[in-house]
Amino acid sequence: MVISNRPLKFILAALVACLPASGFANSENDSTHVQTEVAHEEKVVSHDNAEAEHVAQDPKAKVDAFIDHHLQDSHDFVFFSDEKENKHYGFPLPVILIDGGLKIFSSSKLHHGEEVAEVDGNFYKLVHGKIYKTDAAGTITFNEHGHPENEKPLDFSITKNVVSMLFVAVLLFFMFTGLAKSYKKGPIPTGFGRVLEPLIIFIRDEIAVPNIGEKKYRKYMGYLLTVFFFVWMLNLLGMTPLGINVTGNIAITVCLAMFTFIITQFSANKDYWGHIFWMPGVPVPMKIILAPIEVLGTLTKPFALLIRLYANITAGHVVIMSLIAMIFVGKNLAADLPISMGLTLFISVIEVLVAFLQAFIFTMLSSLFIGMAVQDHDHAHHHEDETAII
Repeated sequence: MVISNRPLKFILAALVACLPASGFANSENDSTHVQTEVAHEEKVVSHDNAEAEHVAQDPKAKVDAFIDHHLQDSHDFVFFSDEKENKHYGFPLPVILIDGGLKIFSSSKLHHGEEVAEVDGNFYKLVHGKIYKTDAAGTITFNEHGHPENEKPLDFSITKNVVSMLFVAVLLFFMFTGLAKSYKKGPIPTGFGRVLEPLIIFIRDEIAVPNIGEKKYRKYMGYLLTVFFFVWMLNLLGMTPLGINVTGNIAITVCLAMFTFIITQFSANKDYWGHIFWMPGVPVPMKIILAPIEVLGTLTKPFALLIRLYANITAGHVVIMSLIAMIFVGKNLAADLPISMGLTLFISVIEVLVAFLQAFIFTMLSSLFIGMAVQDHDHAHHHEDETAII
């Protein structure tokens, strides 16, 4: 009996579409945080008890709160939450605070923001993913804009994003050490190294060499390979139902862009600085005017890097979660379900491409900025090319 492969393709497509949908049960503090958000809205915007109760039961408000918390970092890894039983299935992460000394305890003491954690006579409570100092009763004071006014200790906790980055770092370490060892056996890599080698050659021949030059590219290959695979792996990890959104966190993209900025500035030659502070080939008055503009240009480059990565990844998460929410918000399940799943499948496939594309663009622009700093520039075309890049 011959079985057609068409049903298998259909099942595979359905699984891809369901992959982000399963993430709807894996946000940081699903029902608890939604209830916290709604309760907070009641304090800020409610005019009477009836309206506040309506907001609390509004599925659109719950979806908005869910998406908002899905994009945030958290102090717990929650795989599934049971709203009826108010139980969360996952594991806590270590909380590390500096507040009159070092305070280390498990995030289970905070119980997803429902309880007050007492540590060495101090009391802490989790509100909107951030830890605030409070009293034994857990009193939190909100300002007119709905933001907590309580004092915040210095938080160096091992959060979900930190765990994800450590996991990817360890994964990359074993991937590349395995590739290096396979070259000792012969010129052709074995195993998973056969997948890595074409990507490494692609980054070398299509990104590093054209932008930095054959004489100097090897010095920066380590950084370019690291940032490419690091961003790509984190982007792919964000497509899984684990509720991870590392590269959608602007603090992470700022840090990555700062690495490119520091490497660029410390690698720059005198020709690069000459173009910035004393533009060749223009009258002296114009040199004085252009100098501060060029200095500002050195800052806009990493800013363009961080915003591009952050905005694209965040937008992808918001769109996918919003499309899935059609199932829960819509009144006609028979009509909304196929539309929602079809659009989710379409966007999910695009997001897989975007995950690679954003890693490629970040690496390509980083190599371009480094190349502009270390190479001898054509005075006539340098400024025009730089403007086109930004």
